[in-house]
Amino acid sequence: MPTVIPYIPQRITVHLAAPDTPAQNVTVSFVDYVKNVASSEIYPTWEESALRANILAIVSFALNRVYTEFYRSRGYNFEITSSTAYDQFFVNGRSFFTNVSRLVDELFDDYLRRPGFVEPLAAKFCNGTTVTCDGLSQWGSQNLARQGYTAPEILRSYYGSVEIVNNAPVRGITSSYPGTPLRRGYTGPAVVVVQVELNRISQNYPAIPKISPVDGIFGAQTEAAVRKFQEIFNLTVDGIVGRSTWYALVRYYIAVTSMAELRSQGQRFYANSWATTNPIQQGDQGVRVEHLQYMLSVLSSYIPEIPPITVDGIYGSATRNAVLAAQRRFGLPQTGIVNYETWTEIYDQFSGIETTSWRNPESFPYTAAIISGTNPRTRYSNTSTMTQFPGNNLRTGNQDPVRQEAPR
Repeated sequence: MPTVIPYIPQRITVHLAAPDTPAQNVTVSFVDYVKNVASSEIYPTWEESALRANILAIVSFALNRVYTEFYRSRGYNFEITSSTAYDQFFVNGRSFFTNVSRLVDELFDDYLRRPGFVEPLAAKFCNGTTVTCDGLSQWGSQNLARQGYTAPEILRSYYGSVEIVNNAPVRGITSSYPGTPLRRGYTGPAVVVVQVELNRISQNYPAIPKISPVDGIFGAQTEAAVRKFQEIFNLTVDGIVGRSTWYALVRYYIAVTSMAELRSQGQRFYANSWATTNPIQQGDQGVRVEHLQYMLSVLSSYIPEIPPITVDGIYGSATRNAVLAAQRRFGLPQTGIVNYETWTEIYDQFSGIETTSWRNPESFPYTAAIISGTNPRTRYSNTSTMTQFPGNNLRTGNQDPVRQEAPR
């Protein structure tokens, strides 16, 4: 599968009002956008570690909007708005503070993400006095900085376990849509994206048939899944992935993974490895086996027929017994070999449980660690099969305001 890493856009278009309010769009360099927002959102007299923390949050939130094509996938012609009810405070034409400008020049190509996640964190924030939110408190960050907290310590105190990605690539914004409608007979990475999106969406909409294997070939299975998706979501049912179907897939894929939310299930590195066609069997070792064991260990807490196992990355007899039990439970051929069909079924069952219970630190030590900031024993981050899937949130707007007023 193709490896795609989030990038820093050279320029970004800002709508100078709420999304559906008529207003001017302005296109500025991404660096100037961050300088503008930072100069509008925070005081230049604050401690440097507080300034750094806030700038990283601003960059990360904006990149999440770009990465998920939050507005573009809905037909808007901009990446972000100036409305603090939806996005970040931007004042067209304002000047920048000298020290803020210096820090942004250093930090604009760095961003936050959860360990094991692909997308930039939707790093919401508020002033922390008149408005509070489930994210960073601007005034609180200053108080922590005065106590000697570093920028990473400030960020982790609000967002939990996050990591800072440095020196992300810079390039112009391009649409994720491949430019040509995809139809039966087509092959390539864009078809892989469609197949994986459809398989993930089908976990929430079981009427959509699974595609197995995910092979980048637009065949009969893929066409059938596309047609059912189009039927469910009131699109033209032609089995062809044109622009409207492509961006509908984008929106619903992000809706089911909550990638545009602070408490996102996210595009996880380990979750992508299920698209591989290489089977896993007794004697194998490594990260893929760890992923399999982790999911089986979670399932064993809910399904008595599946015995508990140790997550050690070694496919031994205990793991084989658990696989056999899972195959028997899910009506699959009892081979003890984890092919695509078995992996997909295990992942689907695991994901359904995790979606409703993922903050339980006993059953989900790895996922819970991402949220709580604790250190899991093993971090799942298999990047060998990682694909980026841009997308959107289904709601007509971000229901949790980033902030309501700037500390100006």
